[in-house]
Amino acid sequence: MITDSPWNVEKHDRSLARLAARENFPVAARLLPRRLRADLLAVYGFARLVDDIGDEAPEAQRGKLLELVDDDLDRVYAGVPPELPQLRRLARTVHARSIPDGPFRRLVHANRQDQTVHRYGTWDELVAYCRLSADPVGRIVLHVFGAADRGLEEASDRVCTALQVIEHCQDVGEDFRRGRVYLPAEDLRRFGCTDGDLGRTRTPTRLRGVVALEAARARDLLDRGAPPLMAGLTGWARIAVAGYAAGGRAALAGLERGRYDVLARAPRPGRAALLAGWARALERGGR
Repeated sequence: MITDSPWNVEKHDRSLARLAARENFPVAARLLPRRLRADLLAVYGFARLVDDIGDEAPEAQRGKLLELVDDDLDRVYAGVPPELPQLRRLARTVHARSIPDGPFRRLVHANRQDQTVHRYGTWDELVAYCRLSADPVGRIVLHVFGAADRGLEEASDRVCTALQVIEHCQDVGEDFRRGRVYLPAEDLRRFGCTDGDLGRTRTPTRLRGVVALEAARARDLLDRGAPPLMAGLTGWARIAVAGYAAGGRAALAGLERGRYDVLARAPRPGRAALLAGWARALERGGR
């Protein structure tokens, strides 16, 4: 049984509320109507489950646990009650919102890839990884809001990739301790960085240059993705997406304010800055 394993899926589910309190995704959902909020939190719960299996479960169990998630997705789409509590909640959302299985499968695949691919050589390789690990979430959200048929997928993908890259910039030290380096190797070489730089307690100037480069690329993606995405959305969908975009911009501002010293402490935006950015995003169409 899953609940008898050292990494307990049921216990993970009970901690979801505490995790949600610290994340931008549910923060953006709190002002929404109850049904939409429940659907977004069901998606969040699935994404957190898969990510945490890939990062926190004992290495020997990760493959099997991801197989269990895939098996439960099969049950969801076959109309059979799934076993995992996160998937039971997700099933209601999947059927109510007619969400295809592809985006969920790609999220699982991304975490399988994390078990074997620990570094990315180029920016294009990192973006390809984000197509698995981040972009599917945006496409799922479009389905939740009934906006999946509006031709907004490319804009959504840009926003989601930007948010993922920003997170990689914030988590350089944590990722390195887990044996992963998401900053492209060609950029690290170009700035003269070594693995020793990634393990320091303060970020050397050359590594700050790499982080600044990736942050600038993320800002460009956000600038190109958020305005057309918000222009194509109305109502609650527009409000929620403005929250996600504001979170990304607040994080970028925090990185810049901290002079890209991501090893001393990961700069995180405060709630007040996030809410102010949210309001600005609504006024300016995502900019």
